[in-house]
Amino acid sequence: MVLLACSSGPKMMSQPMPQSGFLPNYALMQAVPNTPSGTRVWRYRNEAVKSSAYTAVMIDPIYLNQTPTQNITAESLIQAKIALQDSMIQAVMKKGNIQIVTKPGPGVARITVGITGAEASADGLKPWNFTPIGLAANAAAYAGGVNAKTPALVVENKITDSQSNQLLGEGLITVEGESFRTASGSVDSFVDMAKKVVVEALKLSAQ
Repeated sequence: MVLLACSSGPKMMSQPMPQSGFLPNYALMQAVPNTPSGTRVWRYRNEAVKSSAYTAVMIDPIYLNQTPTQNITAESLIQAKIALQDSMIQAVMKKGNIQIVTKPGPGVARITVGITGAEASADGLKPWNFTPIGLAANAAAYAGGVNAKTPALVVENKITDSQSNQLLGEGLITVEGESFRTASGSVDSFVDMAKKVVVEALKLSAQ
């Protein structure tokens, strides 16, 4: 996260938690203190549930709040989802003691992750527009101070019981400022950056 986060404008850091509707209950989440500069985190954990009760996970296909445009093809979106999904699977596999399954069952948690938003507002009147990759495609406009807008990435995730759908945890991360300004303005550049945030989002809710 330290590698991702750089300083961002004060207007963005004072904005309330963005709420896209992706998560079931935003009111449960509390801000996490002492996060790196340019990064904000909100989190909820169901303390009544023991994590040791879960030995396997289902990983839902990642949600990407983006439709094809003139600059972003349907094929590019499919490839972006595949790359981001693979980053989640690799993160879980590195734990070593968690099995990845495809069907609900006892002791199986369900992980759902979405890249829901990107910020492109200079005046703060519309702080969250929830359109991620489209902004990356115009990243060249942010280079060299040509555009003073402060962009940000919003990643939301939840973990539920695969059978009862009981909420076990949820989290939201925003990464704001220079760390969002992708080098090439391409979808690939966006995905490379987003992979790191998605993995951190998993750690946030699941530890």
